[in-house]
Amino acid sequence: MSKTASLFLFFTRKGLTLLTLACAGMFLSKSICEAKEPSPRPDKKTAPANPLLAESTLPYKLPPFDQIKSEHFSPAYAVALPEHLQEVEAIAASKDEPTFENTIVALEKSGRALDRVNNVFSNLTGAHTNPVLQKTEAEMAPKLAAHEDAIRLNTSLFARVQSLYDRREQLGLDEEAKYLLDRYYKDFVRAGAKLSDTDKKKLKAMNAELATLQTKFSQDVLKEKNASGVLVNTRAELAGMSENEIAAAANAAKADKKTGKYIIALQNTSGQPSLSSLQNRSLRERLMKASLARNSRGGSFDTRETVTKIARLRAERAALLGYPNHATYQLEDQTARTIDTVNKLLGELAPPAVANARKEAADMQAVIDQEGGDFQLEPWDWSFYAEKVRKARYAFDESELKPYFEINHVLTDGVFFAAAQVYGLTFKERKDLPVYQEDVRVFEVYDADGQPVALFLADMYARPSKRGGAWMNEYVSQSGLFGTKPVVANHLNIPKPPAGEPTLLTFDEVTTMFHEFGHALHGMFSKVQYPRFSGTNVPRDYVEFPSQVNEMWSVWPDVLKNYAKHYQTGEPMPQELLNKMLASQKFNQGFTTTEYLAATLLDQAWHQLQPEEIPKDALAFEAEALKTAGIDVPLVPPRYRTAYFSHSFAGGYSAGYYSYIWSEVLDANTVNWFKQNGGMTRENGDRFRRTLLSRGGSEDPLQQFKNFTGGEPDIAPLLERRGLSGDSKPASAPQDIPPEPPTVVKPQR
Repeated sequence: MSKTASLFLFFTRKGLTLLTLACAGMFLSKSICEAKEPSPRPDKKTAPANPLLAESTLPYKLPPFDQIKSEHFSPAYAVALPEHLQEVEAIAASKDEPTFENTIVALEKSGRALDRVNNVFSNLTGAHTNPVLQKTEAEMAPKLAAHEDAIRLNTSLFARVQSLYDRREQLGLDEEAKYLLDRYYKDFVRAGAKLSDTDKKKLKAMNAELATLQTKFSQDVLKEKNASGVLVNTRAELAGMSENEIAAAANAAKADKKTGKYIIALQNTSGQPSLSSLQNRSLRERLMKASLARNSRGGSFDTRETVTKIARLRAERAALLGYPNHATYQLEDQTARTIDTVNKLLGELAPPAVANARKEAADMQAVIDQEGGDFQLEPWDWSFYAEKVRKARYAFDESELKPYFEINHVLTDGVFFAAAQVYGLTFKERKDLPVYQEDVRVFEVYDADGQPVALFLADMYARPSKRGGAWMNEYVSQSGLFGTKPVVANHLNIPKPPAGEPTLLTFDEVTTMFHEFGHALHGMFSKVQYPRFSGTNVPRDYVEFPSQVNEMWSVWPDVLKNYAKHYQTGEPMPQELLNKMLASQKFNQGFTTTEYLAATLLDQAWHQLQPEEIPKDALAFEAEALKTAGIDVPLVPPRYRTAYFSHSFAGGYSAGYYSYIWSEVLDANTVNWFKQNGGMTRENGDRFRRTLLSRGGSEDPLQQFKNFTGGEPDIAPLLERRGLSGDSKPASAPQDIPPEPPTVVKPQR
């Protein structure tokens, strides 16, 4: 991703891991057990035509975006929700002896209309929202929470699931079916199915309130980001920025009715891209302070009170379910399993990361002193002087790379080319199919034998209607049960240049494109029977692993030379510049790792609290938590501060932001396996596809890892990759790059 949220996790009912509603990090809860009589609703036979309520007739069941209007969602939910409840109630009330087919498979088949509505709605609210969608989102969040509660807390339904689970060894199920039954049982238990009626009532109220609060947090973060751009009066103040960046700032000001001035739009991370090039130190300071103050300076978008309410409710819900805290509850269903495991990993990484960051700061202060600067390095100076150190150490400027990374070349000659070499895929653009926004491109994907595999949507550009970060989602999931092929989408937030100008990427954006396509492959290669297991429906701390593996191809020699070509001349990137870029891969990793770990430790600190420990002052708690963790480095703010930490307080990563570094342990081991076994070969790609990418969530994820690599995960390759191992030498002057493909050091998400 563009250094932020790597994946838009929308787990449907079928893929429930008690995580999300449109990446909202909640129980997807819906309530029928004690629900009141539903209010009058449109009948499908008499209601005006609503494209969301009929199965799409387009190829791959692609949603008919040209027919769908924002106003369609509310009435579609009014039909789909009761319809689903009726289907579930019929299963629960059946007088027939519970069987796998009439209970578990029947649940998998239920709610098809609701799945369609949810898939499109949740994806559009992230990718192309508007006031109507935001209003519907706020209204539907508690209703969807109540709806799922009605299913998971339905006593009669759980009794049927329990009966099957108790007899699971006598049912003669195949491995995937057996695993499905196991997951359904655990989903129900973790959702509170064993609670008393009184406690179930409490839980429903908590889930509904959490759904509302998390939606409010998400919307307030987006609104504040859009409203917090830094106004600049003169072009001279923008010295150091590229012509395209200046033009984008001018267009932003014009759109805000400030013609003749400039607005630097904010990204959702603490650090801002312009900080690396802006020569005006005063403007850098304004930009950084505006970024860090978001959602915490009063006004209608201030999220501090919302944060404490969310944290308290999560802690209270965990206690009600029998867990000491929310983190323990969340981690039980992840591959890490326990907070001790996560704390140990973070504890091992933090000291060397902080030590490296302090060495990097000393290098930058030395440059400031050499230039006669009469000031101490501050957070707003870091990126600017890091570039100076990079230039001095490796004799190249990051901006020298951009002419070789034109967006279409990277996509077709890089991302798609690598997929062709490793997996035999081919791609055909489909301009005849509708999209929800004019910049979105659609590609049909074919297997090595020429058979169609999936549709892939590429949504690359930033816009005010789009949330920050980068992610993948599915509009249609693969399923043998329904005979459906996947429709998957990648979303990035690359600034769109003025009309007629090329889109030139940073290397981080290149890596992000490969990363997100790794998620897309996970969805496209899915070959499971049940939608509950399709594609990326895997534990949160595992889902980043396959996508991070795909990043390796961004620097693989045969791939790099195929796409890294000058956008005007077509000349390949000079070997000397390529060598310098690759040699600098471990540069600034102290900073990068420290800012990520600071956010990760904040996420854990908030969610390892018991209800009575929830603080009143969110920012005071943040400062104390960082100090306690030994990672309060003033020069390196957390990648996300509490007030705009959407992963944690609006997304599916609550108590789970550690997932990126956890997944990178698995990724580093896997990349080593590829390098030791012949690298970019179809044989290796087919093995990775067969043992892991195609399996989705249909078996234990760590077993998938072992099936592929043949061994247990080891942290050593990760420490070496990031320059954090004791015997790892910091990169200095560039040397000739060895024949073995280099390792790409991950940008933080």
